Amino acid sequence: MRIGVLAYEGCLAAEIFVFTDLLRIANRVARETGVATEDPFRVSVIAASSDPVAAAGGFPIGAERWHHRFDRLIVPGFELVPSEDLAVRLEARRRETNFLAAAGDRGTRIASVCVGAFLLGEAGLLDGRRVTTSWLFASHLARRYPRTIVCPEALIVTDGTVTTTAAFSAALDLATALVREHLGDDIARATARITLVAENRTSQAPYIVDSMLPSARRPFADEVGAWLVERLAEPYDLGRLADAFHVSTRTLLRRFGAETGRSPLDFLRGARVRAARNLLETTDLPLARVIERVGYRDAGTFRRLFVEQVGMNPADYRRKFRGDAATMGGDVASPRRAGARTD
Repeated sequence: MRIGVLAYEGCLAAEIFVFTDLLRIANRVARETGVATEDPFRVSVIAASSDPVAAAGGFPIGAERWHHRFDRLIVPGFELVPSEDLAVRLEARRRETNFLAAAGDRGTRIASVCVGAFLLGEAGLLDGRRVTTSWLFASHLARRYPRTIVCPEALIVTDGTVTTTAAFSAALDLATALVREHLGDDIARATARITLVAENRTSQAPYIVDSMLPSARRPFADEVGAWLVERLAEPYDLGRLADAFHVSTRTLLRRFGAETGRSPLDFLRGARVRAARNLLETTDLPLARVIERVGYRDAGTFRRLFVEQVGMNPADYRRKFRGDAATMGGDVASPRRAGARTD
């Protein structure tokens, strides 16, 4: 399989080379185990022109000008912050988007990593497709390309000839998925274990930080949401909620839905899971106490909701993220102080 990884000015070099290096290791595993007698993956770092290419930070990349067809094209992301003028950045990459559009017209299978999805969008390759990108920029992608269906919690989405992935380290998941697709589970598993890559990640939901997400001005819904969060542990009562805002239940559901696209109960469930995540990360409270604090009495119901929204059960979440919080220093790991902040 011939694979081209597209380098361009300002791209993230790591998203190129972790991908190419993992496939290089997979080639070796395949040969050593007798699955292949020659390299299954022939990978080139290419550019849309003969101009020199420097990655983000000014690091030069030795890319060769594209001169033949590939079975797959991989498009890394680029350095981007939410406050940056994305349109200006994308206009500067017109040569690359034209290149991608032409490749798409030839039926080449194309995959992006992180905000590389925006280059695919500019090339017209995302229209009518289910896609993903970094959770931080998912809403930007949906607004800029309204004909796409953005799945902000998905790690990898393949729709037809186009694959999109989540942020940065998802380049490793993409490479592992490619190995699994073409060389089978055994080679993919061996490669993942040699390289210490997590196997079969399916969601970026556990990594989403709600406070970093861009928020729209939604006066009524924000007030309703604040009221619900203040009473997080209390039973949900739609009639009581409507009375608090001096509207009928029908009007409340209509106005809240118009501003958020969801019901107050859906919002409350998400808020309860967010609160539970915080308690699991920052306190040593027993799971039963965490469940009680966020308004649930039935542990089974809560676990199902948590898995549905986060992609892992509460115990696994605590093992993964409680250690991260504890190592980030200071009193964040103190059960008493962390618990006091969440009361």
